[in-house]
Amino acid sequence: MEFSGEPGNLKREISLKLTVIARVMFNSFDTSVTPHGITRSQWTLIALVASRPGASQRTIAERLEVTEAAAGRLIERLCGDGLLERRQDAKDKRAWQVYLAPAAEPMLTVLAEVGKSIETRAFADFSPDEIGKLAVLLDKVHGNLVEAKG
Repeated sequence: MEFSGEPGNLKREISLKLTVIARVMFNSFDTSVTPHGITRSQWTLIALVASRPGASQRTIAERLEVTEAAAGRLIERLCGDGLLERRQDAKDKRAWQVYLAPAAEPMLTVLAEVGKSIETRAFADFSPDEIGKLAVLLDKVHGNLVEAKG
């Protein structure tokens, strides 16, 4: 995918390229984890709970950008599969927190290995300095979009 170089189209081309890159990375990840019986919605939720143990269903829904009902159904399914568990919030007996169950540990290993492989391919020709600069620029784009949304 090459840029046309026309200044008026550059922002649109970058936006399109970001969308395509995200889709290619998601599809690569999906293809790599499918043999392990993991769907995109499952690995996304497992990765989220791994990074935020004890998150509420509301927090999970916000992070996944889905309704609380949709998040609840997925949480319930993964609890039924023995991969997640709900625990009552010690401060608020009406609320429940979501944690990884021990059975999710092997899945986390698979997710980490697949993620590292894709990252290695995606950033193969980047210097550490270039990766740092890219991270700063993408943080700015993300911040602009989040600010505009709120």
